[in-house]
Amino acid sequence: MLFLVAIFFGIFYFMIIRPQQKQQKTHKSYLESLKKGDEVITNGGLIGRIAGVQGDVLTLEIANNVRVRVLKDQVNRPFVVKEPPAPAAEDAAKK
Repeated sequence: MLFLVAIFFGIFYFMIIRPQQKQQKTHKSYLESLKKGDEVITNGGLIGRIAGVQGDVLTLEIANNVRVRVLKDQVNRPFVVKEPPAPAAEDAAKK
């Protein structure tokens, strides 16, 4: 019985806990590497360019001359504009 509990814990650790720790470590290193000029998306959905970094507080420029202060921990990911597919690819798919 104890053997089954140990196996269950091992599976739980390698399937859930370890990948989550790896993801947290990656996100933490991303937050530490943020610098002025980076475009980011916050957890609240704001998209902006970093205008300044002061410790744990970022100043985001979300529009011309509109700046908001956001905690660094609230940054979710970098903002990347996705390009629409090329029209030639759509035409080839229709034929």
